[in-house]
Amino acid sequence: MPILLSGHFSGMAELPYEADDDRGAGFVAPLASAVVRDADGKVVWDADAYGRVDGGCPATAHPSLWAQAGLLARRGLYEVAEGVYQVRGLDRAAMTLVEGDTGVVVVDPLRSAECAVAALRLYRGHRGDRPVSAVIYSHSRADRFGGSRGVTLGGVPVLAPAGFLDRAAEEFLYAAPAANRRAAYTYGPALPGGPEGRLGPARSAGTVSLVPPTALIERTGQEETLDGVRFLFQLVPGAALAFLLPERRALGLAVNAGDPPGGCDPRLWTRGLSEAVTLFAGRADVAFAAHHEPVRGGEEVTRLLERHRDLHSYLHDQTVRLMNKGLTPQEIAECLQLPPALAALPGSAGVIRAVYQHYLGWFDGNPAHLWEHPPRQSAIRYVECLGGGAAVVALAERYAAGGDLRFAAQLLNHAVFADEGNKRARDLLAEVYTRLGHGARDPAWRNAYLMGALELTDGIAAADGGTVAPGTLAALGAEQVLDALAVRVDGPKAWSENLAIDWHLTDLGRRYRTVLSNGVLIRQADPPEGPVDLTLRLTQAQLVALLAGRGVGEVSREGDMRALKRLFAALDAPVPGFAIVTP
Repeated sequence: MPILLSGHFSGMAELPYEADDDRGAGFVAPLASAVVRDADGKVVWDADAYGRVDGGCPATAHPSLWAQAGLLARRGLYEVAEGVYQVRGLDRAAMTLVEGDTGVVVVDPLRSAECAVAALRLYRGHRGDRPVSAVIYSHSRADRFGGSRGVTLGGVPVLAPAGFLDRAAEEFLYAAPAANRRAAYTYGPALPGGPEGRLGPARSAGTVSLVPPTALIERTGQEETLDGVRFLFQLVPGAALAFLLPERRALGLAVNAGDPPGGCDPRLWTRGLSEAVTLFAGRADVAFAAHHEPVRGGEEVTRLLERHRDLHSYLHDQTVRLMNKGLTPQEIAECLQLPPALAALPGSAGVIRAVYQHYLGWFDGNPAHLWEHPPRQSAIRYVECLGGGAAVVALAERYAAGGDLRFAAQLLNHAVFADEGNKRARDLLAEVYTRLGHGARDPAWRNAYLMGALELTDGIAAADGGTVAPGTLAALGAEQVLDALAVRVDGPKAWSENLAIDWHLTDLGRRYRTVLSNGVLIRQADPPEGPVDLTLRLTQAQLVALLAGRGVGEVSREGDMRALKRLFAALDAPVPGFAIVTP
């Protein structure tokens, strides 16, 4: 666990600088080494791990993805506009630094404290030892806040969008085990770097932290002055922010101007981008984001906003049009074509599925899909109908040889799920996944295919999602911490339990009651007086320590402490390394 030293995490390797070279517009200084270590010497970030991506595109990579990987290799300190800088290449996201009257405002302090310290060191090495005067989180993903304790321990304004803590808790707390396991397929940390493997960095395995927001951006048009710099904010659906620096004619883009909509309704992103055009068109000469290179020129900035607006609207409208003609999500994803002007922008079949489910739910209307067997049971039956495992493998070989890798993967997936010990099926499926990965244009698709191939041949590697800084869970709030407890209740095991615990948080002056009944843990704030099994008076930090199984010292209590043991006995432990490509 890294230690705190002078307000920042220590233990990073020194990062010397190379001489100036051509790394793109605004380039100030590179990193000679992109290796970052924690206090124990463990490597938590290595942007060099995926090797060099210069030269011609190899046969094992899609040309578009190869070119994108070359852009990612441009790491270092960049000047975006006067007094606005970015550090790129010390995380999957970029850290933005806006110089003020007395210090610097940090926007999106990366995913880990160690990387944030390294980024701040690079900036200060060329712009002076400016103190951090404020912090802004532009989104609720961990790569926008996890490094916060690497730049400040508090005592400065920390701004975030309304709904930030609830959305952060969804990813960082409630679904963390599943999200981290899925992230192994998205980012491919176990893959070898280079033309045969991962093209681009994985995510930081350092210390994730959270300095809680001191103020929220509640509405579009809200203005805040931080260290003498005026920020005009736009609140974007999904707990995200865009902001304009009017005096510097620089626009910080929100996730809706670059990332696929994901679980957000594309119509809301369309409306947000239309609003952004109205708010910002003609007022910015450069636009920058956490995951993309800046766009320069007022007309180009407006065009970028308009194209992404049109993309989200197109995906929504065409999905609904085809849905109303009877097509299923899979069929829509197969036939929906993007206009040439939008084809290069990030869109995905996942957006189509999200739109479909928003209107019609998960069921596509075909009764055969209403009550299907689970994957393993279905696979056993399919393989039996096709003549056994050897016959399925032979069919898959034929389809793979004919270039139909997609169906070969489907057949072999059945063979593996029916009999995970079928080595020929596993080996051939790994080969098919590898070929699909090498042909993928999207880096997440490439990593998913290649991770599937790796786990079929080598098994599931131990995941390393980094560590969590002390106090981070408490920063999310007592409500989120208690809700995280609720999603761990083993429902059937707790069917017959009935108990109530009052939690008096003395440092916050708040009281909560949790009631376990019918296999559900219900949280209630400021409950009415009434009998409970146990009352605990403690601080929020003690609450987090108690629920994490750590000692908390003496706390004031009334009632039966066995109620707490009964509650803990009803909890289920997550499985961080669950199987994905095997049953």
